[in-house]
Amino acid sequence: MRHQSTTRREQRCRRGLRSYRAGVVRHVPRGVAAALAAMSLPGLASAQSYRCAVPTQVEVPHADGPSAEQPRRLLPIGGYTLAISWAPQYCRGKGDRADARFECGSGNRFGFTLHGLWPDGEGAVWPQYCAAADILPPTTIRKNMCATPSAQLLQHEWAKHGTCTGLTPDAYFDTATQLFAKLRYPDMAALSRKALTAGQLAAAIARANPGVGAAAMRITANRQGWLEEVWLCLDKRRQFARCPLHQGGLRADQPVKIWRGRR
Repeated sequence: MRHQSTTRREQRCRRGLRSYRAGVVRHVPRGVAAALAAMSLPGLASAQSYRCAVPTQVEVPHADGPSAEQPRRLLPIGGYTLAISWAPQYCRGKGDRADARFECGSGNRFGFTLHGLWPDGEGAVWPQYCAAADILPPTTIRKNMCATPSAQLLQHEWAKHGTCTGLTPDAYFDTATQLFAKLRYPDMAALSRKALTAGQLAAAIARANPGVGAAAMRITANRQGWLEEVWLCLDKRRQFARCPLHQGGLRADQPVKIWRGRR
């Protein structure tokens, strides 16, 4: 899914997104009690979600594992990628899907969400599906849904990437959400009204995060140029670092558009 040529990497990323969102969603009863994101994830709601309430019952994800297209790979870790997704763009195209109900409906509203923390290899190939992954318990899913608003995506991220870190599921997600919660963002609505390049967007995000340079991130967009994700590069100590040349994403001079979503 990562570190091929830009086109091939993004194609694999989109296939991966389709695979983890393809599971059957089990309906949550209406009127269940909700817990505000700010109560369970201190500082996260104000920084990354505009409004997020987690139901007392969450969907049960299906198992995720290696395949012929996405095989098991046991490789040394050379660094990490922290991938964050722009929710308004996802909801614009797929918000009517049943598996997008929590992220795009149910009274919730997100800006950036956490796609995942991905171990990278020492070159262009990365480790994945390093061990069998049990189904995540509901407590782990509920704790992380205001960062990563999909039970199936959480299962996918643990199976494909988390099993290669040497951490337990809770430690893996805690590490990822702590990195995510520290991020701050420029005025995305204002940026959406300007002619913008990927380099300018990266620079704006860097200014909002002292110590994180524009060279430590890659911007990805769909074929129409709409922002999809920001990939932030980290070293083995999980400190932000310059992205390797094979990381992919848009060139700094390529235009990127930002869909604002509903207000």
